[in-house]
Amino acid sequence: MLKQLEKLSAFIGNTPLMSLRNTRTPLYAKLEYNNFSGSSKDRAGYSIVYNGIKSGRINENTTIIASSSGNLAIAVASICKMLDLKFIPVIDPNINSAYEELLNLLSYKVVKITERDSTGGYLLTRIETVNKLHAATENSFIADQYGDPNNYKGYYGLSEEILRCPVPVEYVFVAVSSSGAITGISKSIKEKNPDIKIIGVDVEGSVIFNAPPVKRYISGIGASQVPPIIKNASIDDVVIVSQTDIIKGCFELLNEQVIFAGASSGAVYLAAKNYFNEKSYLIPPVSLLIFPDKGHTYLDTIYNKQWGEQLAAKLESATVA
Repeated sequence: MLKQLEKLSAFIGNTPLMSLRNTRTPLYAKLEYNNFSGSSKDRAGYSIVYNGIKSGRINENTTIIASSSGNLAIAVASICKMLDLKFIPVIDPNINSAYEELLNLLSYKVVKITERDSTGGYLLTRIETVNKLHAATENSFIADQYGDPNNYKGYYGLSEEILRCPVPVEYVFVAVSSSGAITGISKSIKEKNPDIKIIGVDVEGSVIFNAPPVKRYISGIGASQVPPIIKNASIDDVVIVSQTDIIKGCFELLNEQVIFAGASSGAVYLAAKNYFNEKSYLIPPVSLLIFPDKGHTYLDTIYNKQWGEQLAAKLESATVA
């Protein structure tokens, strides 16, 4: 299985670097949606499964289980399909309909939970369900994006790509969810160039940086728990964006840069554009933005104006209450 999986490595990484236009400071984007299954989570999924096989915890009869309502599930499902392994993703109602349909095509079985957890999100309920399935399924393996260090180690290659950029990168903006990307990038980059600043981008209602929990309706950014692996990260600053600002950022990214990307990319773009507004520089710093996935799976949510208006109404009524 390792030899078969190694063939896939040629289609993961070395993603394009794009210079963004008409911005106050120089911004460059790493287009991670050019990876094998369409997102940066291919790096994490590959690393987790590869090392699971290498360690003997995954064999040809293993059932792999994962908590994910997004890109990690798609990445692992694609890898498992290629290796003829059974895969069970545990998803929640915030999943995009296109992802859910694709997972039903790729997976052995899809488990969808509907009960919110104590924080108002679904993550803790998903994790509890994964643990129950693992206990009840003989020869099963949890692809744990929150606790497995092989998640963030999968992003060491991305760090090397950043350090090899033809421009002198001074800031890197990364959206945070399972925290694999920001942990792997920051840990690896800081060891080689500690002067590069790592800026995390999170959403209101996420508890990753000890903010109070709020109901979230956008998948792909934020979390209902502090991911254990984030303790290995080295983050210089954090920008928190609202759910409505994420929508704004996605539309600005599309209209200003003609990049049709997902929620995390819109959040990172808005955060990076505004980050230096209150600062003055003799020479504006160069920033690199990680764009994890494309926007096609958000057509019925973020890019649907009616859905956006309904979300704004929900959030306003929650604030008033």
